[in-house]
Amino acid sequence: MEKSTNEDIVVEEEEVIATKEKKAETGTSSGKMKAVRIHKYGGLETLVYENAPVPEVGPSEVFIKVYAAGVNPVDWKIREGHMKDIISYQFPLILGLDMAGVIVKVGSLVTRFKAGDAVFVRPDISQNGCYAEYAVAKASDVAFAPASIPLSQAAGIPLASQTAWMGLFDIGNLKRNQKVLIHGASGGVGIFAIQLAKIAGAYVAATTSTPNKELIKSLGADEIIDYQKEDFSTLKDFDLVFDTIGGETQTRSWQILNKDGVLVSTVGINKDEATKNGKVGKSFMTTSNGARLQEIAGLIDKRMLRVVIDKKFPITQVKEAHELSQSGKTRGKIILLIVDNPPH
Repeated sequence: MEKSTNEDIVVEEEEVIATKEKKAETGTSSGKMKAVRIHKYGGLETLVYENAPVPEVGPSEVFIKVYAAGVNPVDWKIREGHMKDIISYQFPLILGLDMAGVIVKVGSLVTRFKAGDAVFVRPDISQNGCYAEYAVAKASDVAFAPASIPLSQAAGIPLASQTAWMGLFDIGNLKRNQKVLIHGASGGVGIFAIQLAKIAGAYVAATTSTPNKELIKSLGADEIIDYQKEDFSTLKDFDLVFDTIGGETQTRSWQILNKDGVLVSTVGINKDEATKNGKVGKSFMTTSNGARLQEIAGLIDKRMLRVVIDKKFPITQVKEAHELSQSGKTRGKIILLIVDNPPH
């Protein structure tokens, strides 16, 4: 990524934004950007690619020209209203919780970043997201993007990698030489969880389907269970189960834990089953942290961690992207390209 290229982009974007802001003050429609918004909860038909107001940057925020955005299961869960009892959203709402791009300007209190920096971030889940030309994010959540991969790949890292990190280490307290079973190993979170657990020195077992076994092997898993043909519940004496599936899969997971073992889930814990089995279950929601994300970027640049992209869609095909995500058959991350031909 050449510095001069970034600076050229920033100058151009600043001029565009200044023009839009000036016109917005006069009440014209030119103070707008393109974005995907929903105006109510519902199905794919609620996703509308339209004009939206250019966001304002706060004192502790950065204003980003978005190059690419990741598509995650939480996006369609928000769209369908599954999160409405947890977070009160205002409509119209811009979806998207993974992005990479170039900073155009920074808030008055921000000193770590400057215009022209290539960054990636998981923005605040309670605010407008990043299926848009521009987005804002708290500076404390932002990290410099990995230099070794394109921004279109970097957009697939922030949410899934931090979810894996938190589940394994912050919540699951995984240690070297411990044994962990990772469910949903070929999904966005699972792919990062395998790699991070191996970097930490753990023994990793992973569940996946037949077509994905070679991918999971290439990521370093010590033991691969084809859930279509094999029964993972015959495993014994595991310290941690990392569950991204729930339901019957979670129910059958309690018995493989040792007496001090813990089940960590991204989809909620069945407390009755935990009590019945005399085990500890923990559920969590991912929180973003710029320092953590910077560590992850370092692992990417050292070739110790890699992102796997399933498919890229132009932003105008957001419905197809959501449909693929909801199919449950993704192999890695889904990316929305906000810029047709990004220079990075």
